[in-house]
Amino acid sequence: MTIKFCSQCGSGKIESALPPGDDRAREICADCGYIHYVNPKVVVGSIPVWGEQILLCKRAIEPRYGKWTLPAGFMEEGETLAEGAKRETLEEAGARISIEQLYASYSLPEISQVYVLFLARLDDLNYLAGSESLEVKLFHEHEIPWDELAFVAISEALKRYFADRVKGSYTPHFSDLRRAKIR
Repeated sequence: MTIKFCSQCGSGKIESALPPGDDRAREICADCGYIHYVNPKVVVGSIPVWGEQILLCKRAIEPRYGKWTLPAGFMEEGETLAEGAKRETLEEAGARISIEQLYASYSLPEISQVYVLFLARLDDLNYLAGSESLEVKLFHEHEIPWDELAFVAISEALKRYFADRVKGSYTPHFSDLRRAKIR
């Protein structure tokens, strides 16, 4: 990422250099010396379960407009992972959830994102499409629109969830989706 102006002093004198003790070049302000660290974005969400069904949202925004996904989005400053998952589920699906456990973490280094998904129970059946969703719907496993899922991390999480459900044990898992097909 190229930074044009320093966020600390406003200078346009940004240089790429290796800071002392670092292992990679960073964008550094030539005027004030501020080092601009650019870190991956954390996407946090839930797998909301009601009995044998999963709640999915049809996206009303890009990327992947019109494709199905779990309620998830970028974590906000000042919130915990679980708070972010609850907020995203409420914003995108109008649904209140109870977090049961940390379920999946996916690293997507090519797009500088980390997905963190929680297994959650819907508190009730009061859900509705938020501003980022065209539709919100409960699906049984055989109804999941697999070819219409928005993101590879969502597909992986759902496949793992249904496999774990057959086993009767939900073990947290962590995967590197490097070079995975990013839909």
